[in-house]
Amino acid sequence: MAEDNAPQDQSLFEAPPMAEQERMVEAILFASAEPIDVRDLNARMPHGCDAAEALVHLRKRYRGRGVHVVRVGDAWAFRTAPDLGFLMQREQVETRKLSRAAIETLAIIAYHQPVTRAEIEEIRGVSVSRGTVDQLLEMEWIRFGRRRMTPGRPVTFVVTQDFLDHFGLENARDLPGLKELRAAGLLDNRPPPGSMPRVGDDEPEEEATTGQSELFED
Repeated sequence: MAEDNAPQDQSLFEAPPMAEQERMVEAILFASAEPIDVRDLNARMPHGCDAAEALVHLRKRYRGRGVHVVRVGDAWAFRTAPDLGFLMQREQVETRKLSRAAIETLAIIAYHQPVTRAEIEEIRGVSVSRGTVDQLLEMEWIRFGRRRMTPGRPVTFVVTQDFLDHFGLENARDLPGLKELRAAGLLDNRPPPGSMPRVGDDEPEEEATTGQSELFED
């Protein structure tokens, strides 16, 4: 009895034509954000399909096109043709918001370079966290300068060419004065150092009340 039903069962699960299987693989790869292996392709396709063979035909069809079917490890995916990769490149300005502590530290370095960490802290009236300096170094807006010929030989910080280029400056002497900075909204009118209690080193930098007006000259 089972043998009599075998041909009928086989016909019910007959695999689609290879051209249709190829279209299925194409659709799955196109819609997937990640490469897919043959086993997963077969699991998504109707019973009896051969994703591996369909991939062979699909690769041939896309040969010489703007996108290729490529192997990524044990999986497969659509990728831009190597010779057209340059078309995918796009330059864009990345906006990175600096904290007030980073802005103040950068301003001090720009106007007082070369300057040591201790001098920055003396001017700000609060300790400078390592993260603030690391952020400015990572952005390549500051760099290490020469060491001071003083006890401990502390390292100094100076602004970089990238910093000057970003702000359209030829050199640090072209930095704006106090009036220009206030007009641009880059300075506020906070009380000068000493008019309020000194912020402890263990308190957040953003709570510092150091005035910026003493950092610049008109």
